Amino acid sequence: MAAQTSLRSVVDRETPLRVGANEAYASGVSWAAVAGGAFVAAALSLILLSLGTGLGFSAVSPWSNNAASAAAIGSGAIAWLVLTQVLASALGGYLGGRLRTKWTGVHTDEVYFRDTAHGLLVWAVGMVITAGFLASSAASFAGAQKSAPSTSSTQESVLDPTAYFVDMLLRASGPANEKQDVTERPEVSRIFAHDLRQGALPSGDQSYLALLVSARTGLNASDAEKRVTDVFGQAQEATDRVRKTIAHLSLWLFVALLSGAFCASYAGTIGGKQRDHVPV
Repeated sequence: MAAQTSLRSVVDRETPLRVGANEAYASGVSWAAVAGGAFVAAALSLILLSLGTGLGFSAVSPWSNNAASAAAIGSGAIAWLVLTQVLASALGGYLGGRLRTKWTGVHTDEVYFRDTAHGLLVWAVGMVITAGFLASSAASFAGAQKSAPSTSSTQESVLDPTAYFVDMLLRASGPANEKQDVTERPEVSRIFAHDLRQGALPSGDQSYLALLVSARTGLNASDAEKRVTDVFGQAQEATDRVRKTIAHLSLWLFVALLSGAFCASYAGTIGGKQRDHVPV
């Protein structure tokens, strides 16, 4: 009897050590489940983005009476972006929680935390995969554009955002002098780009551009200065619209990504509870 009691006490003393040892060697993250959910989330994001792009182009028409307004298309694009993040992240987070290994001897609160972390990791890895794919696609497209045979003026008009306003500034009523145009256009573009970054047109640049416009178009000095002022004002308005559009899109992109992170984390807890057969 004394021997049994002594043996039981030894077992009781060793049991916590064994549990602690098993817990120490057990990983708190099932990376296979995280990777699987992340790839599914990235694939679904690309599918939904392709669908949204197709629906957007189908809503655009060159005829004014048959096309949706720019405001409606912009609102629809933002709503579709948020919906894409919510659906893709929720599905990936659910799979990450459902496919994980079952932890034994772990407290319920710790299991809930781990499931939430699994969903968040699925969202983070999926975002890295999607961003890498989109960046590689953009780099491939840019390389194809550079290797495509085209004239220097065509490439300049595509890459330079001030090219249209330079054309407007140097627009002549008669036939243009090609040699003079080649020497003037890059300089005018650099002046416009610099002054747009500064937010103002200095008097020295205005006078110089007025001289170029007068020599190119045959306008008198006052009309040339007026054209320079008007065209630079239009370029400023266009630059400000682009800045506001990018800022607006960035804010909504932040909302979409934050919504995706929350949905992935919550869906991970649902998948983990169903994996452990615990009612939600």
